[in-house]
This record gives sequence, structure tokens and C-alpha cells, in this order.
Amino acid sequence: MKTAEIRAKFLEFFKQHGHTIIPSAPIVPEHDPNVLFTTAGMHPLVPYLLGEPHPAGRRLASVQKVVRTTDIDEVGDYSHGTFFEMIGNWSLGDYFKREAIEWSWEIITSPQWFGIDPHKLYITVYQGDEQIPRDDESIRIWQEIFKRVGIEAVEGKGERIMALGRDDNWWEQGGVETGPAGPDTEIFYYLGRDENPTFDPESTDFVEFWNNVFMTYQRQKDGTYTELAQKNIDTGMGLERIAMVLQGVDNIYATDLLAQLADTIERYAFATHHAVFTATEPESSQRAVRIITDHLRAITFMAADGLVPSNVERGYVMRRLARRAIREGLVIGINHELAKNIAPAVIELYSDAYPELEEHRETILKVLDAEETNFRKTLERGLREFAKLTHEQALSGQIMFTLFDTYGFPKELSLEEARRTKVTVAQGAEAEFDRLMTEQRERSRTATKGQFKGGLADHSDIATRYHTATHLLYRALKNTLGEHITQRGSNITDERTRFDFSHHEKMTPEQIKQVEDEVNDIIGRDLPVSWEEMPTEAAFASGAMGAFGDKYGDKVKVYTVGDPAGDWYSREICGGPHVERTGLIGHFRITKEESSSAGVRRIKAVLE
Repeated sequence: MKTAEIRAKFLEFFKQHGHTIIPSAPIVPEHDPNVLFTTAGMHPLVPYLLGEPHPAGRRLASVQKVVRTTDIDEVGDYSHGTFFEMIGNWSLGDYFKREAIEWSWEIITSPQWFGIDPHKLYITVYQGDEQIPRDDESIRIWQEIFKRVGIEAVEGKGERIMALGRDDNWWEQGGVETGPAGPDTEIFYYLGRDENPTFDPESTDFVEFWNNVFMTYQRQKDGTYTELAQKNIDTGMGLERIAMVLQGVDNIYATDLLAQLADTIERYAFATHHAVFTATEPESSQRAVRIITDHLRAITFMAADGLVPSNVERGYVMRRLARRAIREGLVIGINHELAKNIAPAVIELYSDAYPELEEHRETILKVLDAEETNFRKTLERGLREFAKLTHEQALSGQIMFTLFDTYGFPKELSLEEARRTKVTVAQGAEAEFDRLMTEQRERSRTATKGQFKGGLADHSDIATRYHTATHLLYRALKNTLGEHITQRGSNITDERTRFDFSHHEKMTPEQIKQVEDEVNDIIGRDLPVSWEEMPTEAAFASGAMGAFGDKYGDKVKVYTVGDPAGDWYSREICGGPHVERTGLIGHFRITKEESSSAGVRRIKAVLE
């Protein structure tokens, strides 16, 4: 079953069970400062999981593009990647455990859908602790289901069903003091060949491919839990992992789409360096191909969503992935034009599901090629200096800092080069590097503010005020500079809002003051802020702005500043929340206007 068919079958199954199919949100979260990237299908749905009504209803399903970098060092093994597609279904206060588990089983095992052998499936559930009881309900449901197909699902260590602790089967929203939480149940597939295996979730013979989260509780500031008034279901299945299972291969890089990308990389390596790849290829070459496969796919999607490499936040992650892929390319003989030859393959393989890739092909290739050209110069200098500095001594934090500070050679590449050339890394080297970096920032006063931890996730007052102010800023920019202005990103910290927008030249002081004055005028008029749900086409027809172009579902929530039926100032598609009246925002002041990237300007502003 090819990846495209898996996507289609999953969505069709849940559509038949009353779910509305919603489109993938961008990789870069629109208004959430808590995380750098969209990390799960539920991420764009946080306001609705917290009780805001969703315009598409209470049952939803999607295929969401996500980025996670917590496992970056594991990329290259059989199951980890930084970019992947997450397929999932949600209940916003509608159905709960019984339906979620039953439907998971049906789509997984029914010959009409995925047709997986039930004997290959194993389950983990939450074992409970002094605060939250064991999830006996899920255990009973799973035992009933297995019994129907003649399998005695005993619960216990090494058995068909295992109860595990918080590290394995408990979900909480990260980055905020309070938020939804609850137990989950995970579904594993046995890849091994034993007829009667002993279930071990930590073994590579068992791959976890679907997680059902039961949002039952609200975490309080004092660490206690109360039951949620609206209990939700949030499921997530890694598309690459279920493809691995359904295609009968033992790693995600052998699935149809990733295998084609890897083949493109190998053929290019052969063309440039006459490298030949076989089933017995040395581990370093196989690992290099897998890292390039994953990282090139990730940065291609990032560029399609308007991201550019930089030295801070999301841009730094993108730069790290791009440069790591380029460095691994040297292992297999690729020393030029990696992005130019591989990114088009990503675009061609994924454009049917994600048309923004083809729409932004020219920009993607331009951004990635520029980063590669610059880094190859850095890489050449850095490698020479690395060899000199570590010729007769271990790699220390001071050496890593010198390489970074003088030659722009990232810490991660110093560590990877040490591993590759078998140079010893001095004890505490990373901590020493981090200390030296901190001291440098303090000396130059360039330390960046930490990301605001309240954010939209907990509807904090400051985040809500900044969020609404950003809408006013967007409208004022259009009024001042022209309707060609489009949003290219936004971010809120505890002290400012940052807004990126497309514009071909630097703003004049007069234009900056005009925008600032217009926003403050709207704030001073204390206009009402209201919302309504409407069909997407009607929303755009009514004059609503939308940061994601046509990437919305059939119905959307539209926020209007002013009289919705008469004289309104701003109208924008957004999930919320917002202040009830503009007078609650405070005084708005632009502190900086600068270039963000080619054709993109950046404004920073504060509320006083």
C-alpha cells in the first residue's frame, strides 16, 4: 500500500465516521510562541481542545506536516526523522475511549482498510500513580477486542498488554504551567519473526505507530489535576511508520517515498563521485544517505512555508539541518549542488498532497542553494582549522568556540567531525562551549529573550493583547504600504510582538509613524472585536485576510475589529483568542523595522 493510498484510506475511513477533514497547517505555527514548529496534528487545534468551538464541528481528521528535532541525533536509524507526516483524528468533547479504540482497531485490522494481522499487534496503557488511577477501562476494551479474534490479551510485563508509567503513557501540554493532560494508549507492531514473542516496547523488534490520547484532566499550577469539562480524543499515527508496516520493510527509509529520495541521492553521488551503493554498504554511507534524505525533505518543506536559514530560533534549526545534510554529503562524495539536485525530487514526490511545494519551487531552490553556497565556504575553512587545532589534543569547548566564533563552524559539526575522525572529546567540552557562548552574549548584549511561556495555549492576558495588536498591525501595513503586503510569520515573547511581511524595500520613518499612529487610533477608538463562523469562500469574499492563503477547511472562524455589519476596520481568519475591545490592548509602539530575508521585512513592537 503506497503512502498516497494510506493517506487517502485514513481520511476516507474517518470521513465515513462523521469526521470533517481539515487541511494541514503550516510547519511554522501562526500565532503560538510556545514552540518553534508545529510538532503534532493537535498543535493547531489547541484553542479548540481548550473549549473554543471549531467551525468544522466536533469530529476532525487530518494529515499534518510536522517537525521535531528532539531526536535529531537518532536520525539515520530505522525509525527516526525530523520531518514527518502525522495522521490523526480528534473528538472535541464528543466520543471518548470506547469509540477511539474500536475505530483504531477497525481501520488497522479490517481487510477493507489496512488489513494488519491482529497477532502482530501489542498495546501499552497507563499504569497509574498516586494522583491518577490506572487506566483499567482501556485495558478492558482492548481485552474485549482481542478476544473477538481469538487472542487472550493478558495484561502484564512482557504480555500482549503492558501498563507503563508517565514517561511512556501520559500526555501533558509542554511549555505552560496549566493545561490539558491525560493517559494514552499506544499501539505497537511486531517486526520480528518469533511465533510467541515477549513484548518489549524498548526493543527494535516492536515499533510504536499509533497513539490515542485521552484528554481527561486539567493540570493546575500546584501540580494537582481536576477533570476537564470537555474531554477530548487526540490521536496521532506516524505516516512513515505505518507505511513501513504496510509495505513490509524494516525501516522508514525503505518506504516508497523516502526510498525514491534515497535513490535520487545515491544516483547523484554516483554521478559526481562514482560512489556505488549496495545492500552491504558500510554503515557510515547508509547513515549519510538517510540523514540527507530526512534533512533535505525537512528544509524543503520549511522553505515552502516561508522560512529562511538564520542564526536564531527556527532559522537556526533550518540552518543546522541544511548544513548537516551538506556535511554528510561529503561522506558519499557529494561536494556541490546538493539542494539543487535533491530538493526538486522532494517537490515532485510530495506536491500532490502539498501543492505549496510546487507553488514556491523557485523560492525553495533559491533559498536552499544560497545557504549551501555560503556554507561550503565556511565548511572548507572550518575543516582545515579543526584538523590543525585537534592535531595533538582533544576537542575542547574552547576549540569548538573558536571554530564557531572565528569561522562560523557550528558546535554540532565539530562534534560530528570528532566522531568521524576519532578525535577525543574532552570531558565537559559541550558545557564549556555553552558557557563561553553565554559570556560572549552578555559581553555584546545580544542575548535573546526567552520565548513567552504563556502564549495562546493558556489564553494569558498579555498574549491575547499582543495577538490582537498584531492583527491591527497587519491591516495598518496594508493601508500604508499597499495590498501586496502578506504575512510571512509572527512571534510573541513576554515583551514584544514580531511580524514578518513581504515588501520590497525598507520602510521610511514617515511610513513607520503612519502605521504606529493608525494602530493607536484604532486602539483609542475602543472598537468591539467579534467573531463568527462562515464558509471559507464567503470569508474571503467578505474581505477577510488569511495568512495561509487557500490552506483552510470548508469553514473558518473570522474575527472582525469594528462593526461586522457596517464600518469595520480589520477582518481576519484566525483561531483566536482576542480581546473583546481594542481599548484593552494598551499603547502600541514600533521599536524596529529591519530586513528579515530577501523581499521580507520585519517589525518589532511593544505594548505600553
